[in-house]
Amino acid sequence: MRVVLQRVKRAQVTVEGRLVGAVETGFLALVGVTHSDTPAHAELLARKTAHLRVFEDDAGKMNRSALEVGGGVLVVSQFTLYADARRGRRPSFTDAARPEQAEPLVAHYAACLRAEGIARVENGQFGALMQIELVNDGPVTILLDTAELR
Repeated sequence: MRVVLQRVKRAQVTVEGRLVGAVETGFLALVGVTHSDTPAHAELLARKTAHLRVFEDDAGKMNRSALEVGGGVLVVSQFTLYADARRGRRPSFTDAARPEQAEPLVAHYAACLRAEGIARVENGQFGALMQIELVNDGPVTILLDTAELR
């Protein structure tokens, strides 16, 4: 699994003009799933997300986690994180998991964030054409990949 975390002042996702999820201070989490991913991968990434110290403390240092600042997480499925653009001009998405595998794992990641203590976990709409608005804070953008965390 891959998660691109963007530290945000606020983020929201709409589908067909309807707001489906929003958070204030916290993360926008773009989540990609590949064929070999398991619930254990989602659990690992949720723990990492909840405890990653990239929020400022009183001294202005990145020393607090989303849990410590009361941050929320907006979880958005993004199969394009597994795009392969090494050849040609059209990316291949064969490394992205099929929806029937990916959707439950993205949902499990969100559930694990709640279990870790993140009070506000919102979701995009799986498989929908979504519009995402965010105010990136920093900017701080972190890539987490289970292939590198094992």
